[in-house]
Amino acid sequence: MTSHYTSPLLQIDGATELPDSDAPLLPEHRGVAWHYGDPLVEQRRLDERPGWIDRSHRRVLRVSGPDAPVFLNNLLSQKLDDVPPGFASPALDLDMQGHILHHLDVLRAHDTDTGDPTFLIHVPAGQEESLRTFLQRMIFWSKVEITPADLGVLTLLGEGSHALLRSVLDDARTRTELVGAPIDWRGRERADLLLARAELPALIRLLEERGAGRAGLMAFTAERVRALEPELGVDLDHRSIPHEVPHWIGRGSHPGAVHLHKGCYRGQETVARVENLGRSPRVAVLLLLDGSAPTEPHAGEAILRGQRAVGRLGTVVHDSDYGPIAFALLKRSALGQPGLHVGDTAVAVDPDSLPRDEGERAGRAAVNRLRGR
Repeated sequence: MTSHYTSPLLQIDGATELPDSDAPLLPEHRGVAWHYGDPLVEQRRLDERPGWIDRSHRRVLRVSGPDAPVFLNNLLSQKLDDVPPGFASPALDLDMQGHILHHLDVLRAHDTDTGDPTFLIHVPAGQEESLRTFLQRMIFWSKVEITPADLGVLTLLGEGSHALLRSVLDDARTRTELVGAPIDWRGRERADLLLARAELPALIRLLEERGAGRAGLMAFTAERVRALEPELGVDLDHRSIPHEVPHWIGRGSHPGAVHLHKGCYRGQETVARVENLGRSPRVAVLLLLDGSAPTEPHAGEAILRGQRAVGRLGTVVHDSDYGPIAFALLKRSALGQPGLHVGDTAVAVDPDSLPRDEGERAGRAAVNRLRGR
């Protein structure tokens, strides 16, 4: 059972936690500010200047030692054996069938005083124990150490976030424990910072001196949903595979969460099969919800067309531009179909979220050539 965490930043005037009664989100989203009094205004301000968002409810693991890069590279979907300090990306831990067990954010920190490579991994609190147990069981003879780190995640979001990141990392007042990196994702400009939780108040004072505003987790959640960035316990289920989130597949300079040209890891066979021969039966899309409906649907409910289930609803949140929106996994056969609903709420797929047609898969084309098609 995950113990309840309370951020030191909840002492800020106006800080309001996610209510206990808010069922669509994980209970572990409590402990940090959901907003600071005016959540939609907090979102709009991100168009003008970067805002800091307290995500210190997430749990952090430190993986260090001479073999850390190869150790993680052999287990996870991301290529990590040769990344430099400052590299940051998501990564996945899959089962043998390619289903997603853990969704991690990985940051390559600077080497320790002994010269050993160090990685910081942060995950939702509910994933930390099982991930740590898995990694520890896989050590065998590797020279690597896995320890919980009492670090908090602070996210910078909005125009100018990368410049603000560089500014605070170069400031003499920041502690050596402070690490951070820009994040490559589909949403607004973003950077993540990790530091000792006790140092969070000092850091936000510095950020606000540099012009940063403040925004609650609701603003980040709305941006995450618009960017189709899922959170495993809410937006995905036990059947989910990486290709359901197309931008998770690394292509070109975009690292994604899955590297297509690295050594073997558990679940890679499914990734390769889908990449070369077909497409995932479901795909992530952004749903626009009818705000006039008498009730609001919850994560986990079925998306229906008539009486037939064609998808699964994920995070539901209010956005300053679109109103109520939701992350969803939808059957490809239902893409472009009218008449979708969740209970009494009519929903529509945002056309800008539809997956791009990447043409015939290379493996399928080769099979068709062999068959003379």
